[in-house]
Amino acid sequence: MGILDFLLGEFIDVIHWTDDTRDTMVWRFEREDHEIKYGAKLTVREGQAAVFVHEGQLADVFTPGLYMLETNNMPILTTLNHWDHGFQSPFKSEIYFVNTTRFTDLKWGTKNPVITRDPEFGPVRIRAFGTYSIRVTDAAKFLSEIVGTDGEFTMDEISFQIRNIIVQEFSRVIAKSGIPVLDMAANTADLGKLVAAEISTTLESYGVTMPELYIENISLPPAVEEALDKRTSMGVVGDLGKYTQFQAAEALARADSGAGNAMATGMGAGLGMQMAGQMATQRGPWGAAPATVAPPPPPVEKVWHVAVGGKTEGPFSRASMGRKAVDGSLTRETLVWAAGQDGWKTADEVVELAQLFTVMPPPPPGA
Repeated sequence: MGILDFLLGEFIDVIHWTDDTRDTMVWRFEREDHEIKYGAKLTVREGQAAVFVHEGQLADVFTPGLYMLETNNMPILTTLNHWDHGFQSPFKSEIYFVNTTRFTDLKWGTKNPVITRDPEFGPVRIRAFGTYSIRVTDAAKFLSEIVGTDGEFTMDEISFQIRNIIVQEFSRVIAKSGIPVLDMAANTADLGKLVAAEISTTLESYGVTMPELYIENISLPPAVEEALDKRTSMGVVGDLGKYTQFQAAEALARADSGAGNAMATGMGAGLGMQMAGQMATQRGPWGAAPATVAPPPPPVEKVWHVAVGGKTEGPFSRASMGRKAVDGSLTRETLVWAAGQDGWKTADEVVELAQLFTVMPPPPPGA
């Protein structure tokens, strides 16, 4: 290296940082013995901030732009160091570049279920997960509170702590919200804003903020979800009696004419009736007893009136008419009448009474 290159290197020092890792939050500019020359050029790009640390003390924070490290634009540093020898006396300082862009698509989730009191189901355990974004807003505070002297600080080093804060605030917001579990899916956007607002105070002390927090899913334990599925199925079925009749009709339509198919159909219908009886007698999942179904009224027995000697006798039941037919007071030519019958008819013309004469024993031998 020639003498001119050496002198130019002594006069000009270019300090800048380009990042292609997409997860680095802070990077320290490495210089041998941390010597920064007087008049060095500092380039701070958009989405960056540069924190100048001189002899262990935070001297200044530079926003995006091009700077010459001289006494006229570094008043704080001037009070910390005397510039007596120009470039011949470089000062011991460090420059930390802080990424101020948003770090997006960061994952969070509840490691263990969160217990909350639901107004409909009582105490329930829920899980949730989603994504969030984070951004450094106060580079000096972030450097002093979180980074320290770390030469390369990545998002992974703070994400675990932020996830713990999110889960803690999420549990508290869910417990205070009073929103039923079945309605949480419709309120995930509002819940996300509430959680982000509660977290902002804690993150502000770190020098960062959370622009967005999304709740992608809120789920219940598998056993509870299975019970909800059964309850939904019962609601879809509706009238259990009609559903049983429909199932029996479907089974009959599928069955062919055979003893095995007929037996399967009978068993299916019997199981359906048994299920209907059990569902009618057991209590519902919320302690409400279903209404009891009254049995149908007994059928009304048919009676007859008999015309004897121009007078009406009766009414007589079928059993009484049978006894009359035995003792001979009721013959095939006897006029009878019953409700719904079109006028008087002989007993032989009424089907129910004509059968009484067909079952009578024949006359004994020799009569």
